[in-house]
Parts: sequence; structure tokens; C-alpha cells
Amino acid sequence: MGQPLDGKYILVVEDDAVFRCILSGYLQTLGATVGEATNGAIALSLIHQRRPDVMLCDLFMPEMNGIALMEQLQSEGYQIPTLVISATEDITDVAKVMRLGVQDVLLKPIDDLTRLRDSILTCLYPQMFTSQAIEEVEFLQDWQSLCHSPEQAVMLLKQLQPPINQNLAHYRINYRQLTSVEEIGLVFDIAALSERELGFYCLDVTRAGNNGVLAALLLRALFNSILQEHLAGQEHRLPQMPTILRKVNQLFRQANLEGQFPILAGYYQTQQKHLLLVSAGLHANLITEKQQIRLNNGVPLGTLDSLHVNQISQGCASFQCQVWGNGGKLRLMLSPETHHLVAID
Repeated sequence: MGQPLDGKYILVVEDDAVFRCILSGYLQTLGATVGEATNGAIALSLIHQRRPDVMLCDLFMPEMNGIALMEQLQSEGYQIPTLVISATEDITDVAKVMRLGVQDVLLKPIDDLTRLRDSILTCLYPQMFTSQAIEEVEFLQDWQSLCHSPEQAVMLLKQLQPPINQNLAHYRINYRQLTSVEEIGLVFDIAALSERELGFYCLDVTRAGNNGVLAALLLRALFNSILQEHLAGQEHRLPQMPTILRKVNQLFRQANLEGQFPILAGYYQTQQKHLLLVSAGLHANLITEKQQIRLNNGVPLGTLDSLHVNQISQGCASFQCQVWGNGGKLRLMLSPETHHLVAID
């Protein structure tokens, strides 16, 4: 009878020689072929030579740390199932790596190596373990404490807001939130899925009490991975955005978050110059070089068992999008880096 990791190549990125040896030895007993790297730069070179089935990665290493490595892999279009093994107790670090597509975070020291084995199997065969992983909300070590501490949840959500101005996938992005800095209303996030793809969303957290903030934290950690997993099965076609919102709605239910969650989600393909917008509860006004399009709100997530959304599919080299709901108003502007970005008042 074969071992559970027969035929699998696992890359261990860890600067602690003793711990790296323990991990490698254990994985080899399970049948895996193991590669080793002492920092992110060496790991990147090894990945260019042979793509691993799973990567185990520490966060704090010399020359290139784990977060920088995962950001670089994302920019190069790699989608490698990754487990972070770190001694960090900073929940911000955990949330940041989850946004980069990490499947799980295991805290050092690992007393039970069977937990590591189970996490690796979850990465390799997600269809067998996804429901259990979501139900247990293992992506966030302090999830239960956040559920019982609304002030801590709000503070963390504010810390995780993306920069107002940034460059992603060769595009300049600027957003302006027209609500009080002290109030949490519309929560916005945007990230590069690859060198040619952007994913973003806007969530109104005002219609679900404390669950609105918890839903925003859950979404901030998992939205990118949900979209990337969906894209992996599309064979270079544009994603089905209603399917993405259906998975988000299911995620909220599995996390026992009740309430209404108005949301607008978007996807932009920078090579095809194609924008997809889908709304479940938020109004939007899209302005492109050629026209202006109004997107009606639809029904917020969490309201009904079925999904009722409105969507736009539009070709455009740049765009401005105004989004509004009970939680306030937000303006998003996106243009190629070679163009000048002009804010609208």
C-alpha cells in the first residue's frame, strides 16, 4: 500500500535548520519528495526549476521573507497551495497571508505532526476537506475571540484597509470613501490575482450588526482564494461572478453569520480590457471612456436562500465606479500606469 504523499513534491522554506530537518524527514516518511530552501529568494529559484505540489513556508526569514515570496509568486502568476508555519502571534500577519491565497496557518511549535499531514492533504484534495475547513474557520486562529470582542474586530478591520493609492497589475488604483473615518460603512478591498488580473469587492457592513464586521474580516481573508480557485477551472475564460457571490453567501452561512450583507464584486482582465461587475444589494454607476452605465442593487447576501444579482460585462481600458448603499458612498478609479489619474469631485 502506498504512502499518502507518494509522487508529491513538497518545498519546505524554513531558515531554522533543525525544524527544517524535522519537517523534511516527516514528509519523506509519508512518501513525498522534498525540496529545501532557507529563504524566499532560494525558494523562488527552486520553484522556477520545478513547481511544487505544496509549499510549506515560514514568515520571518533573511533576504526575502515569506510574505515577500508569496507576493512575488502571485505577481508571476503562480498558484501554489501553501501552508504557513510560523511563530507569529500577530493576527494581521495571518490575515495578510490568507489574502495572498494561503490555505492554512500553523503556529510553531507543532506538537502534533498529524495536523500538518491533514493540512497538506487538504491542500492537495480541497474538494474532500473544504466544508470542514470552513465550518471550523481554521484560517483565523483568534476567530472566536473576535466574535466576542466587536471592538477588537473593528480595530483589526481598520488596520487591514488597503492603501488609497497603489499600483497593481500595471494599473493605477485610487479609491475615495465618502464616509466618516471613525465609522465602518463600506469596506473595500482590491488585489492583483496575477500580472493581468485584478479582483475587488465592496461590502456594506451596516445591516448585520457585529456580524457585518466579522463578515468583512472573513471576506478579506478568503475572497481572493475563492476567486483564484474559480479561475483555475475556467480555462482562461472570464469568471462567472454570480458563482463567486454564491460561494461567499455559503461561506457566511457556514460561519453562522446572520444578517444582510450588501456587496459589489468585480474582476478586471488587463490584457483583454474586460470588466465584470456583479451586485447583490449595492448600487453602482460605471463610467468608461465611451459610456455611463447604471447597475441596480439586487438583493443583499444573507436575505434569501437563492441569489438575486445584477451584473455588467464591459470592455474598457480604464474606468471609474461609484458605489453606494446604506453604509455610504465610494468612488473607485482605475487606469493604466501610463495614463494620468484624475480624481473626480
